[in-house]
Amino acid sequence: MESVILVRYGELALKSTGVRNWYEKTLVKNIAAMLDHRGIPYSDISREWGRIFIKSDDIRAAKAAADVFGVVSTSFAQVTGATIEAAGALCAELADGYISEGQSFAIRARRTGNHSFSSRDIGIKCGDAVWKMLESKGFTPSVDLTSPDREIFVEMRQSKSYVFTETVEGVGGLPLGTQGKMISLVSGGIDSPVATWLMMKRGIEVIPVYCNNTPFSDERAHNRTMDCLKVLQEWCPGRPFKYYEIPHGDNLQSFVDKCSKNKTCLLCKRTMYRIALKIMEKEGAAGIITGSSIGQVASQTTYNMYAELYGLCVPLYHPLIALDKNEIIEIARKIGTYDVSIRETGGCGAVPVHPEVKAAMDSMIVEEKKINIEELVAASVKNARISRIDVE
Repeated sequence: MESVILVRYGELALKSTGVRNWYEKTLVKNIAAMLDHRGIPYSDISREWGRIFIKSDDIRAAKAAADVFGVVSTSFAQVTGATIEAAGALCAELADGYISEGQSFAIRARRTGNHSFSSRDIGIKCGDAVWKMLESKGFTPSVDLTSPDREIFVEMRQSKSYVFTETVEGVGGLPLGTQGKMISLVSGGIDSPVATWLMMKRGIEVIPVYCNNTPFSDERAHNRTMDCLKVLQEWCPGRPFKYYEIPHGDNLQSFVDKCSKNKTCLLCKRTMYRIALKIMEKEGAAGIITGSSIGQVASQTTYNMYAELYGLCVPLYHPLIALDKNEIIEIARKIGTYDVSIRETGGCGAVPVHPEVKAAMDSMIVEEKKINIEELVAASVKNARISRIDVE
């Protein structure tokens, strides 16, 4: 019996023909990379209008494809002819051993293409076939279309029918690589990996930038960040991260020595934006991603976020801006970064005892006049360590 993985997508179907074709080809490429990375065998990946089909007898392929950005759901399906009789026979075959005595069932049918019968006809005839099979086993069949114990799904297309019993929920979004590149300011904390993942889900290829605060932080902070990036890389095999590590300790020392102590965190974040902007221009990227969430820490009050940007022209994206901590943690658990992010690192030694929480909008302009900010930024970018992070 032939087996395939049905792959469904959502937003792609709303695009124009040319754009949809490009998105689908990109999605197929990304699915192949995920299957290859996880060592799951398949013989072919093909497209029809509204569906992608993976030829594989390995049920793991359904979960692997569901983890690809742009996929709404997948199903491991058995294939037969596009007739009611063929679909009914396959439904009865799958029901044998799947539906037990005392369990109710329902047939969920849908049809695409030109046929002489309706989806309702498919459901009735396939239900009859299952009913007769159960009776032949001495069972007392029971149909419940509202809340059945078991469901069998039939998707009939022009030339083939696909029958399955389970659907794996996908991550959704858009195919990675269809929405350009962005710089992502990352640390090993809970927030920035989640923000990065959410933008990847929207089709963005990310270039991680990590500002290393040594000597104000130790090796644990660096290692935690690298491990988070390795987890994120598992979501995009075939597209290794180009990673920038910025020496940020000298910048922090300048702020501590020459600027108002309570504004150290604001100057730190503003300088990160300046650095990321330079790298964005260098890489031909289109924006900068942050893990900011309103009010979560001192530098993320609305007043401070305004002051951090005052006078700058920086295209910032804050995917977490309106989420609370519990919502962010829930996503972190889902994507696999949470256990890494909660590892102890000792924190940052440059954080002031009483940080500013309501900075004047132009206060950073005043503080930057106390230091040579352009020189600090230029040195940071020049001395950046650039590497690649890929899945093993």
